[in-house]
Amino acid sequence: MSLTLQKQEGRAGLALISPTLVITLVVVVLPLLWAVMLAFQNVRLINIRSKGLFGGYTLENFGYVLSEPGFWPALVNTLIYTVAGTALSIAVGLVAALALRERFKGRTLVRASILIPYVAPVVAVAFLWETMLNPQYGIVNTWLSQPIAFLSQAKGTFLGMEVPVALLTVIAFEAWRYFPFAFLFILARLQALPADLEEAAVVDGATPTQRFRYVIMPQLWRIVALLAVLRFVFTFTKFDDVYLLTGGGAGTEVVSVRVYNFLTSRDDIGAAAAQAIVLAVVLVVFLALYLRFFAGGEREQNR
Repeated sequence: MSLTLQKQEGRAGLALISPTLVITLVVVVLPLLWAVMLAFQNVRLINIRSKGLFGGYTLENFGYVLSEPGFWPALVNTLIYTVAGTALSIAVGLVAALALRERFKGRTLVRASILIPYVAPVVAVAFLWETMLNPQYGIVNTWLSQPIAFLSQAKGTFLGMEVPVALLTVIAFEAWRYFPFAFLFILARLQALPADLEEAAVVDGATPTQRFRYVIMPQLWRIVALLAVLRFVFTFTKFDDVYLLTGGGAGTEVVSVRVYNFLTSRDDIGAAAAQAIVLAVVLVVFLALYLRFFAGGEREQNR
């Protein structure tokens, strides 16, 4: 009788999850397999209809992509953009969460306004930044003694050092646009912290810096690690922010923009798919390293 009940429960569970499985198969798995197949075929827009599922597989696309002089600088830009944008967004989100943690008049309104960069349409905020940073009529350049083309100037001098102006600008945009994401996660964790821990630290004479270092941050490391992984994945494959601001010019080309350019400007579908596969492989390697050295350490601590 129990075996029959288990079979019925199994069929019911399969029936409940089958819509999700079908949607995942159609929306995720099949396009991914199709992209992998295109990456190993000499496919252009003009001959894509003549390509079948079998035959004509080659590694020429990967050799062509990896040997192109612009690929490796784009990959380096992607890593710099991802790491710096992730770190800055989490850092700004942490500061904002700590600042808006305590009660004060108008706190709810301030908290809600912080979410505007994250919930606003990316086209609107990108246009706002382009207008503000315009070297002719932008409000930012009215405060500077010498106008700076933030979004079209590849290199500039600051304190005697040459810095990538446009790349730093898109990194700043990334941090500004997505710090509310980190703010929400960290604030929720801060609200759940037991108050008696900080009260005990205050009684023991701990300074605000000591309370932050020894009481608050140990409780936030897990959520910060989770945010780092999520933001790294999202930013590593980011396309719209960079493309809307600079179009990938002025030293800001990332791999996702190169994929788009290969697909639209050159009509080289095979090379575009190959670059996308390389990008995915690099991302999988980074995630594997994280799971091996960080997530594994957390599991050991929980035992």
